[in-house]
Amino acid sequence: MKKFGLLLIGGISAMILLSTIGPMIGFLVSIALLYFIFKQFLKTDSTGGKIGLGIVGFFILMASIHNAPAIIGVVAAYVLYLVYKKWNENKQVVIKETDPFVNFEKQWNDINK
Repeated sequence: MKKFGLLLIGGISAMILLSTIGPMIGFLVSIALLYFIFKQFLKTDSTGGKIGLGIVGFFILMASIHNAPAIIGVVAAYVLYLVYKKWNENKQVVIKETDPFVNFEKQWNDINK
């Protein structure tokens, strides 16, 4: 029953991950572009260049906010990782050896005292 639950959760998170691959790629591209625009914004000295880069940066910031479902995809990937880790987990079974002579020897030693 536990494996069925892991399979169900893994299947749902895999579907969510596959459906959010597009927003994840768009989010990565827009964040990379935003980083380079910010670096250029800090380098430039002209006011017109700063205004232009600010406007372009604002539009790319809106594009990255638009791709916010990518965060759900990252969470789904993490859940899928946890399911994979739990699925391959080996249980440590402790086998307690019960030797009938241990109790007998203990009682025999108590009697001989």
